[in-house]
Amino acid sequence: MHDPRFDKLAHGLVNFSTKLGKGEKVLIDAFDIPPEMSVALIRAARAAGAVPLVQVHQSRISREMALGAQEEQLEVTSTIQLAQMKKMDAYIAVRGGDNITELSDVPPEKMKLLSKKMKPVLDWRVKKTRWCVLRWPSPSMAQSAGMSTEAFEKFFFDVCTLNYAKMQPGMKALKAAMEETDHVEIKGPGTDLRFSIKGIKAVPCGGTHNIPDGEVFTAPVRNSVQGVVTYNAPTIYQGTAFDSVRLEFKDGKIVNATANNTEKLNAILDSDAGARYIGEFAIGFNPYILQPMRDILFDEKINGSFHFTPGQCYEETENGNRSQVHWDLVNIQREDYGGGMILFDGKLIRENGRFIPKPLQALNPERLK
Repeated sequence: MHDPRFDKLAHGLVNFSTKLGKGEKVLIDAFDIPPEMSVALIRAARAAGAVPLVQVHQSRISREMALGAQEEQLEVTSTIQLAQMKKMDAYIAVRGGDNITELSDVPPEKMKLLSKKMKPVLDWRVKKTRWCVLRWPSPSMAQSAGMSTEAFEKFFFDVCTLNYAKMQPGMKALKAAMEETDHVEIKGPGTDLRFSIKGIKAVPCGGTHNIPDGEVFTAPVRNSVQGVVTYNAPTIYQGTAFDSVRLEFKDGKIVNATANNTEKLNAILDSDAGARYIGEFAIGFNPYILQPMRDILFDEKINGSFHFTPGQCYEETENGNRSQVHWDLVNIQREDYGGGMILFDGKLIRENGRFIPKPLQALNPERLK
């Protein structure tokens, strides 16, 4: 039986997130999701007058391909996929899967090769198309979130079909505040960071690229980061689970990094020279997302959080850092996670996860629901 929530979500992705128009081509990447959701997206795209193209993926097959990945194979794959992406006006990816650690036993050198060879496709998609990416609910995601499957599905559709237009006024005010700021201080348990964001643009994200959404991001001046940050949200990167990641900085560079898996953490940070510098600083405020679930598309939007990202910067917030790594690591500053403060040029902007200046109070949870 068809679920009407599929249609509501597909309508939002097509008409709000990617704003598809007549004759525009959209690539729908379907990763381990029900055929009914792919059908809903196809029908929504056609109703908007667009031309849908679909790719279907299975995570176990992707793992097998990654295990034996060879440079020649990936060069062919990258060439074909890049040519296809260059024909697209938009891109929608819905990513499911029963096992979020499916790639955990793929050797790091294979993951590094895969990231390197497929980076041109990613770069074209991010820079040249209107794109939107979201996860698909599964029992494993529900388990990670500590919820029943039915309760998690309800949470998922509530979050993903949120009226994102409500975020616009507060995001506009936060963007302006960030673009007027030079010196940022972030304080909390295990965290004492100082850096500059002077001269770097800020970008509001309210349902147009990632679903769920709810953040404003910028980037630090590359060599300005000093101090230490301890991330209290668990994370998955390249199929491996990490907890209690702690990074120390000197003149922008990560000079010491520890976690529950310190060896693999440092292997990732040694992928290239840019992986030990920060490419993104973002403040999250989705009112419905309160707890980490090891899924970055959710966790980076947690209400009262910020993320501070080793690796590649975005073109819109250029700080000169280049890397094949882009790892959104999250710290939650609400009182139930130990609290914390964010200051812009010495002015208190957010305390214990709540925005203080009146224009920014529009981003506090009770104003967004």
